[in-house]
Amino acid sequence: MLKSIVAGLSRVANSLAIASNALGTLVVLGLVVVLNVDVIARGFFSSPIPGTYEMVQFSVVLIVFLQLADVVRVDRLTRSDGFLNLLHGKRPALTANLRRIINAISAIFMGLIAYITFPEFLHMWATQDYFGVPGLFTLPWWPVKLVISLGTALSCLIFVLKVITAQDRPHLIRTPEHDEPAT
Repeated sequence: MLKSIVAGLSRVANSLAIASNALGTLVVLGLVVVLNVDVIARGFFSSPIPGTYEMVQFSVVLIVFLQLADVVRVDRLTRSDGFLNLLHGKRPALTANLRRIINAISAIFMGLIAYITFPEFLHMWATQDYFGVPGLFTLPWWPVKLVISLGTALSCLIFVLKVITAQDRPHLIRTPEHDEPAT
């Protein structure tokens, strides 16, 4: 029963991470459009788009935290695992335990970030704080805080699943549908 719960939770977390990554990609594309239009407007009309600087700041944070969970899911989060790779050949069990410890610590840090930023999101939602230049261009803070909180919470969940299953790579996490032979 626990195995099926973990498998179901893993499927949901993986789907959310993939969807979040796709949304982050759409933000990248939107940013490319804004920047290109701004360059054209500056070059041909000597009139930049108001708020381009603010949109870039806003978008970069959104992109990072929208794509974070999928980066964790596919084990592409930047880290130095050269020592673990060397140790794996001689002591695979120790290496597996060290990876679980690293994933557990990573889950704790992601959970703490989510825990800290969620009340900030609620505050920003209630006060409608914004950034930018009043009268020229402003954006609310709350979407950034929400994306940071949700992105780190989902990353925490994926790290926890890696600890529970003792598997780093998502293709090694077996679910009932993956256990069936291909036809």
